[in-house]
Amino acid sequence: MKNIEWTSCKEFTIDLGKEQIEKYINMWGLDPSWLYSLVFLEEKDLEFHKQYHYRTLWSIPTPQTPIPKATACVYFVITVSKIKPQSLPVEVYYVVEACRLRHRPGKTSFREKWLKDIIESKTLLQETINF
Repeated sequence: MKNIEWTSCKEFTIDLGKEQIEKYINMWGLDPSWLYSLVFLEEKDLEFHKQYHYRTLWSIPTPQTPIPKATACVYFVITVSKIKPQSLPVEVYYVVEACRLRHRPGKTSFREKWLKDIIESKTLLQETINF
């Protein structure tokens, strides 16, 4: 399973989290026609940790449709513990849009098919509504 060395809790910043997510995504080996944007959404301050939420928005623009009709999202959460030693790495998981399953880097291999399935189902729904 591919993974990166995630930063320690004490060295974490929102921008470093974004950089590390991009570095991790680049290991997925997706077809280069996929493009994505990555944005920081919010910070949640909980009792024992802080969570940093990010969203990647995926599509395959083409010359015929530079603005895609459908997109797929993958949401990342980086958890910084308040109680564990700050030298430990942050914890990371991601969820694919419309799925509840949490994927952990180094434990699950990302599948390009997940993005394709979401876009295909949205496209089919749009076609159904338009008729």
